[in-house]
Amino acid sequence: MAGAGGAKGGTAAAGVENLSFEQALAELEAIVANLERGNVPLEESIAIYERGEALKQRCEALLKAAEARVETITRDAAGRPAGTQPLDPDA
Repeated sequence: MAGAGGAKGGTAAAGVENLSFEQALAELEAIVANLERGNVPLEESIAIYERGEALKQRCEALLKAAEARVETITRDAAGRPAGTQPLDPDA
């Protein structure tokens, strides 16, 4: 997959904050595959690993934000939908 070389020319986190969850995950998967092949020079491995860490943090932040928006449907005594409440009220 292309896109794993995006760590060159700037910090590892450059542009990560603008990626959607799907884009960040796809790039992270490409980085993992590239590192698993083991044919990347050491300096490049370090750079793309750092990029991968920034992408992981972006995915985690987006998931946390999505979870905060998910709501459960509440029901009244008769079982009819009565409204919504946060999925995790302690969040």
